[in-house]
Amino acid sequence: MKSLENYLSMIKPADKSVLETVQKRLDSQTKPRGSLGRLESLCKQVAAAQGRVDPVCEKKVIFILAGDHGVVAEGVSAYPQSVTGQMVLNFVNGGAGVNVLAKHAGCGVVIVDMGVAADLDFDGYIDKKIDPGTKNFTEGPAMTREQAEKSIVTGIELALDNEFDILGTGDMGIGNTTPSAAIASVIMGVNAEDVTGRGTGINDDTLNNKVDAIKRGISINRPDPEDPLDVLSKVGGFEIGGIAGLIIGTAIKKRLAVVDGFISTAGALIAGGLRKEISDYFIVSHLSAEKGHDLFTDYLGKKPVLDLGMRLGEGTGAALAIEIIDAALRLYHDMATFGEAGVDDKTGD
Repeated sequence: MKSLENYLSMIKPADKSVLETVQKRLDSQTKPRGSLGRLESLCKQVAAAQGRVDPVCEKKVIFILAGDHGVVAEGVSAYPQSVTGQMVLNFVNGGAGVNVLAKHAGCGVVIVDMGVAADLDFDGYIDKKIDPGTKNFTEGPAMTREQAEKSIVTGIELALDNEFDILGTGDMGIGNTTPSAAIASVIMGVNAEDVTGRGTGINDDTLNNKVDAIKRGISINRPDPEDPLDVLSKVGGFEIGGIAGLIIGTAIKKRLAVVDGFISTAGALIAGGLRKEISDYFIVSHLSAEKGHDLFTDYLGKKPVLDLGMRLGEGTGAALAIEIIDAALRLYHDMATFGEAGVDDKTGD
């Protein structure tokens, strides 16, 4: 296993030299220039990430990373921790929302146990369990620094060991909006109240308790906002570190990662803080309805592809955005140019 620093040194900026050729083809197609809007820019983002003038979206995969969180003991969720393992089985059996949408989008699904508290007595997932859940970060660090690095490196190697053109990130972990909000609060330097929402549908009293738990965790652990690995170890989660690793691994492979929602974007905050070039290799699939997600995306300089009022997680938003990307690339490759179609181009500006 290489070190995180070894892997980070392998990341190169996206090859934007291909964009002139891509733009020429887009401008020569039978439409007013720029009339397909975001579809055209998505096509260029894939081309730059892949470093090719003929970008592809044939092999699509969504990774669902699962982990439990000790902070659930503080009463921050409407659901018990046992649901995490039960939902992993649901993913394996194909019964979750992400399974339905991934199938519709033609995406493979890879399910990974990064730190589920339960012993999973079934097949159909990859066992990368670092520990049976993180520690309660209101009482000390969620994990050791070594575990934080291992979670990221595990995600990197999952990406490197799989073949794909487009990778979607997904998550499962009861209580994981709490560490995600804590990560965002520290890295972006905003109040916990501004990035803490209702997650699994908690009431006002539980929401106030959740905010208080985040504040106490940050106060006790004093994570360094300039050190993403420290932030992850102090208030993060194994699946969040794994998602950061997936994004990094995708950048190493020169592919595009499609980041899902609130939890996955917390992983992107970690990844982006470790190496700025990583920004060239991911997009945010949708604007989560979870409070403060717009602050995440603004901080990262990313405009979400969709805004559907969703906040399920799992990779559901990523699956939908991958369909949009696939459509954009089909237009790029299959739409006729003016010359091919025998249609007169415009006569001037």
